[in-house]
Amino acid sequence: MMIVLIALIVLMILGAIVALESRDLLSAIISLGIIGFALTIIFLVLSAPDLAIVQIIIETLTLIILIAAVLKTTRADTSETVNARVVMLWISGIIFMGLFLLSAVRAFQSLPEFGALGLRMAQAYLDGFRQTGASNLVTAVILDFRGYDTLGEATVLFTSVAGVVTVLRKAGRKD
Repeated sequence: MMIVLIALIVLMILGAIVALESRDLLSAIISLGIIGFALTIIFLVLSAPDLAIVQIIIETLTLIILIAAVLKTTRADTSETVNARVVMLWISGIIFMGLFLLSAVRAFQSLPEFGALGLRMAQAYLDGFRQTGASNLVTAVILDFRGYDTLGEATVLFTSVAGVVTVLRKAGRKD
């Protein structure tokens, strides 16, 4: 599983580099989509299907809307000359990426195996279920035990809808 996570993180980093260095906006948006869908797979690998569902919905909607917005606008290319500053930025970026990957590998190695006794929450949920007053276990988990997480997911959904409306709204006509 560790190899899969590292491969997905490397894919996300490469997608970010392609998005930053792409001269075409459509290619950059597709690269950002790769990052989001890789994050969805990471959530599934880490046994967080609720986060994966939210991520895939937001990522798909955002990708479709951004592609539609780019296709309605210009696709003019930009050019950049290579000079000492650009070379230094590339070198420092590669060094930073290497340090980041090294620290990520060390952090992943220190994590306990998924499913270990220290990570099991089912018994705690079952023990605390009767104290919540909820009608079923799912409601107790979503609203009582993970209330802030649910609020955060709802905030993400609301923010994405507000961002879509802001990007795609029609400008008012001047009389």
